[in-house]
Amino acid sequence: MVKPKAESPWGNHFVFLHVQLPELVVSTELNPIEFVKKSQQIIKRKRSSWAVHLTAAFVEIVKKLKGHEVATQCIHKTVLNTSMLITNMIGPVEKMSFANHPNKDMYFFLADNTQSLNITIVSYMDNLRVIVGAKKGFIDVQKLKSCIEEAF
Repeated sequence: MVKPKAESPWGNHFVFLHVQLPELVVSTELNPIEFVKKSQQIIKRKRSSWAVHLTAAFVEIVKKLKGHEVATQCIHKTVLNTSMLITNMIGPVEKMSFANHPNKDMYFFLADNTQSLNITIVSYMDNLRVIVGAKKGFIDVQKLKSCIEEAF
């Protein structure tokens, strides 16, 4: 387990990184690599801004002053206005058990959300699991499956 005063303490930590994707310019040739590079530049710039730290501090202050329910409402209002959500959880590196029943695997997924695309990343016992959920008809399932198989 994580030791006290570790650099990556356990617990719920919320940080919001609001990223507006670059606009697709109508052109004769669409280069997906350039689109990804431009998106990556935007994310790198936003990731090192004060906005990330201020939103995390805001949620913590609201939680301490007003309680968990009000903080949850703030998070829910922010999530309602997004079209894509990426969540991650660093799980334990040792095997867990619930009521003396060993836990073979662990993952979570946000159900009944308003996003068109939801990506969840979970680690448990040094295994990484990526869960992708989308609204019905938003993604071609067969194409996504073939892309993932080709990538790995």
